[in-house]
Amino acid sequence: MTDSINNAIGNTFTKLSYLIVDDFENFRLSMRQILRSCGADKIELVANASAAIQYCAYNHVDVVLCDYNLGEGKNGQHILEELRHKKLLKRSSLFLMVTAETSREMVMGAREYQPDGYLTKPINRAMMEKRLSGLLAQRNALLPINREIDRENFPEAISLCLQTLPSQPRYKTWLMKTLADLYYQVGDFSHALKIHDDVLGQRDLSWAKLGRGKILIATQNYDDAVTTLKELVSKHPDYMEAYDLLAEALEKQGRPTQAQQILEKAAEYSPNALLRHKHLATLAGSNQDMSTASEAWRKTVSLGTYSIHDNSEHYLALGQSLSDLSEGDSSSEGSAHADEALTILRRMEKRFADQDDIKLRSRIVQSRVHAGQGRMNEAEKALESVADGLDPELMDPEACLDYAKTLFRLGKEGEAKSLLNALASRCSDNPPLLQKIESLLDEPVGFRQKLQARSLNRDGIKAFEAGALDDAVSTFNQALEIVPSHAALNLNLVQVLMKKYKDAPGNRELLNRCQRCLEKLADLPEQHRQYRRFISLRKKLEGMRS
Repeated sequence: MTDSINNAIGNTFTKLSYLIVDDFENFRLSMRQILRSCGADKIELVANASAAIQYCAYNHVDVVLCDYNLGEGKNGQHILEELRHKKLLKRSSLFLMVTAETSREMVMGAREYQPDGYLTKPINRAMMEKRLSGLLAQRNALLPINREIDRENFPEAISLCLQTLPSQPRYKTWLMKTLADLYYQVGDFSHALKIHDDVLGQRDLSWAKLGRGKILIATQNYDDAVTTLKELVSKHPDYMEAYDLLAEALEKQGRPTQAQQILEKAAEYSPNALLRHKHLATLAGSNQDMSTASEAWRKTVSLGTYSIHDNSEHYLALGQSLSDLSEGDSSSEGSAHADEALTILRRMEKRFADQDDIKLRSRIVQSRVHAGQGRMNEAEKALESVADGLDPELMDPEACLDYAKTLFRLGKEGEAKSLLNALASRCSDNPPLLQKIESLLDEPVGFRQKLQARSLNRDGIKAFEAGALDDAVSTFNQALEIVPSHAALNLNLVQVLMKKYKDAPGNRELLNRCQRCLEKLADLPEQHRQYRRFISLRKKLEGMRS
């Protein structure tokens, strides 16, 4: 009986191909010996990440046994991340993380990319056989389903899951989860939701609650999604995917500040997830929280050193956020932010030297950093160094926006507005870009001034709604001292002045002030969201003056 079991295990191990990744030769040889004693035959040994990824690119591997710590360069998490990203591992392949380290940071970071299991050093044959045998039994039982998923034949995979459920009760959880995911993939949200609800009706399982939240977001039931995902995060604070989905649901609800807070909490729990730090950085930037944005971009850049997700845009975004922080700040902290921005941009130029426009994008931001510190000669020199590339007709739209921002900082307001108006005409079919152009035309100032002007605008609206017209006029005027060409602010002031004129019809100076506000907006592009309001108020003023 024992011999037949050993033969079965041996047969299972024999048919498969293995890849062992470890920087110590003795450990690689020891692992190979253990696998051979289990009946394995096709075993490849490599010492580092690049060799492992290259081998997987050209060979099918059934089982990867990868050490987490591989010395200088990429670690096991980076390998798993890249193999998943490039789809070099089939669903039927197994990836086991081998490590002597069990720190929370390591486990949480690796778990983000879902290894099939962990093996803790030291490893012997009994441990290897026990751990792999269970995983291989499941692999073999579910192989037909995984093959169809690899082929993206989701309807056939769904059919196989339904057929397998009665005959493989041992794998019911895996089958139910996979079935729900497949229904989600094909857009059958009602069947996917029913599976999750049925499972939750019997047991409070995290994956089912997460899946339910995902479907509620997809079907725009954001309130229910937030409630479901908050419960999940509360009960299972280490279930990282729930934080990402909860932040997404909060954003969809129009609650970006709360979404940012959720991602900050997630980043504390699992500090090595690059894409989450990137999401946090982007969100914090849109919330005008430049300190948090800079720190998150800093972490994104650091984690990208050996990651497949490394990108020049991360360096550029860090440089831009540090530029915002340093602008007009002559303190030692402001100077330090400016120096860091220049350093990170120079690093970007070297690291991504083969990419088009990298030097151009870098020097545009460097110019703005210098201008923000009052170093106008250095600011002009930075632009002169890429003068040949500063053609608005040929520049990437995002580079144009950045260039316009720098022109504003250099006091070249006319050039900046002309550039943005031309860009608006060129990209009239790109609403997100038009909104960015509009925002820059309205608020061509640093983020601190933006926050102050926005706060004053809110106060002015409150005063107007409360009937305190003089207070509203005073508040809007304060805001316009910061951003004189802001369309909404000028039009808000016009409306208050018109209301005052109705109460005191003889005061023609009120109409003259309205005229001066509208004249500021004479070049307002038709694509601007305030354009129709501008035309309407201008006609109304003409009627009041006649």
